[in-house]
Parts: sequence; C-alpha cells; structure tokens
Amino acid sequence: MLFLQATAAFGLEAVVGRELEALGLPPTEKEDGRVRFDGEPADLVRANLWLRAADRVQVVAEEFDCDDYDAFYETVRTLDWTQWIAYDAAFPVTGRSVRSALGHVPTLQSMAKKAIAEALCEARGDRPGSPVPEVGPPVPIEVNVRKDRVSLLLDTTGPGLHKRGYRDLTGPAPLKETLAAGIVLLSVWTRDRPLLDPCCGTGTLPIEAALIGRNMAPGLHREFVAEGWPLAPPELWAEQRAAAEAAILPPLEKPLQGGDIDRDAVSAARRHAGRAGVGEDVHFQQRTIAEAGAKGSHGVLLANPPYGERLGDADAVHADLAALLNRLGDWSAAILTPHPAFPSMVGRKAERRRKLYNGTLACTLHQYLGPKPPALGGDPVPAG
Repeated sequence: MLFLQATAAFGLEAVVGRELEALGLPPTEKEDGRVRFDGEPADLVRANLWLRAADRVQVVAEEFDCDDYDAFYETVRTLDWTQWIAYDAAFPVTGRSVRSALGHVPTLQSMAKKAIAEALCEARGDRPGSPVPEVGPPVPIEVNVRKDRVSLLLDTTGPGLHKRGYRDLTGPAPLKETLAAGIVLLSVWTRDRPLLDPCCGTGTLPIEAALIGRNMAPGLHREFVAEGWPLAPPELWAEQRAAAEAAILPPLEKPLQGGDIDRDAVSAARRHAGRAGVGEDVHFQQRTIAEAGAKGSHGVLLANPPYGERLGDADAVHADLAALLNRLGDWSAAILTPHPAFPSMVGRKAERRRKLYNGTLACTLHQYLGPKPPALGGDPVPAG
C-alpha cells in the first residue's frame, strides 16, 4: 500500500477530493493545498492520468516530527531508500519550510541529499562516501516541513498536471488547464447542456469542458516522471492508458461555443482543440461579447474575462458580460474574476461564490443558477 497525495491550488481541494472518490480512491485527509489517499502502484498511475484539477501526485515516503538538524539527518539516513530509488537513478532534492525550527531550506536540501546518498551506499555495500551514479530516470524528492512536521515526498508527475500537451500557443495571462477544469467541475454543466465562453482566449475553458464531456483522461497523451521507476513499470502505464482510451465517450451531440474578439486567439483555440482531440466538439468564432448569443436553452455560461495583464477596458468587458448573462434567461453561469463591481453589474447576488487563485491573483468564482432543464426538474445545485 502506498501513501499518496494530490496537491492542488487553494480552493480546489474539494474538487480533487471528489475526483479521487470517482476513481474509487476515497481521500483520507484534506488540508489547504493537498488531498491524501491510499493506493497501489496502479492507482498512482490512474491518478496521474485522470485527475483534472490537481497539480501533481506525490508519494509520501515518510513523515516525522523534528526540530533539530542532526536528528533530521539521522532519520533520513536510516530510511530504506532502495525501495524507491534504483541504483543509477538521479534524485534531485527540493525543499520548503513553513513556521518550523528547520527553517533554512538550502541546509535541508543538502543534508537530505547527503543522507540519502549515504543510505544508498550503505544498502549496496559500497564504501561510505562513494559517488552515486545518478544517470538513470529521476526520482524528484521534496523535503516539506510544516510546523516542525517533516514530510519526505516523491514527485511522480514531473511537469505539473496542467501540462496536458495540447496547448503550444499562448495568449496574454492564459488560464491554467487545471483551474479551467476545476471551474467546469464546480459549475452545473453536463455534456447534454449547451456551453458558451464568450471571451475564451486560446480556448482552455471550452476545451477542458469538452474533455470532461467526452470522458477523455487529461493525462492520456503526455509522459510522467514515474514512468521510469521500478515501482510503476511500463506495462502498468500501458494497461491504464488502454483502459482510458476504452473509456472515451462519443463526440458531443452539439458543439460547445467559444468566442473572442482577438483573431489570433481564436486561431490558437482551434489549433488547441484539434491537438486535444476535441476539434469537432468545440466551435470557435471571432466576435465581441456583445455579439454573443445563446444556442439552446438551459445552458451554462463560463467565463474568465480579461483583467490584470489582460485588462484592456475591464469595466466595459465586465458590463458586456453581465448584460449577456441577463439576456440568456434560463442559463446558469460560472464567472471567475477579481472585479469587485461585477455582481452589481449583473444586478443580483450570485447563488454561490468561491475564492480561487489564478496564479497569485485572488479571484471569486460567481455562480448564478438558472432553472434546471425540464427533464431533470428542481433547482440546480453546483458542486460545493
């Protein structure tokens, strides 16, 4: 049994927890920025392939309380690192410390590196101080200290999970794929409802929605650092990728809608949708927010309007977006923005609000709930 954790941006922990539940991996612990769960090597692979809103998946190799550097070194040195690190594997060490006596991160990194190297030499019967080859597949190690509690973490992901592989062009201040997926999962959208993003930039929000609607594993077409580990051999990754391929649903009956005033952004969005395998599931059009309109009823308006680096005339953009929302009648909406006046522009309070971070910028996800489609009945309740 492995002790695992999925890291996440602040505000998305509950979303990641529900994703793990759906994978049959119930969370054992939730804290700011991380969700813990237990699993086998196959579950480590599945989590990397399927988690949409998480940042990365880590193995919790060991945890212990410590406020002394010498004790830290000895504890790290006495662990059995051969179960994780192959003879020739590289093991880069990073660190972070929050409100702890072990507060000097460079010292933690160098001590951990030396202690692990010594432990590997001892386990292999090498002379103390012998060089460790470090030419094989890497096993990145993080020393994480919170309030004198040390966690030794092995990164199984490599480049963050937002690196799906489809986005090779960027516009100003692009929305991270993991945050975009989180917004879709927090909204009331389902694959049988229309969707519109009238300021889609290079297309991340509608593309992530299409991937969700098609049940496409977001990590299906990328590589992970743990693919080189004995713990998760190549046949295990091949087996789980084949299962993910078999789980893909047919194309959406009606394409989702994305629009942007920038011609280059629309061109990039079309390219990205094609690279993601959902080119026929999303229709992009160059137009202003004021020109956007609804196709179908009981749809969902999703938007991350320009602000900050993408500012332009933010007031006018938000006013147009508020007017569009009010024109859409029976539609619901999930709008991510830091603009303090947006609710007053809409003229009513959002039924639900959630604080999220777009990078380091604090934003609010405003959720406005229209009536549920008649076939479903009742009032929609978004994920909490």
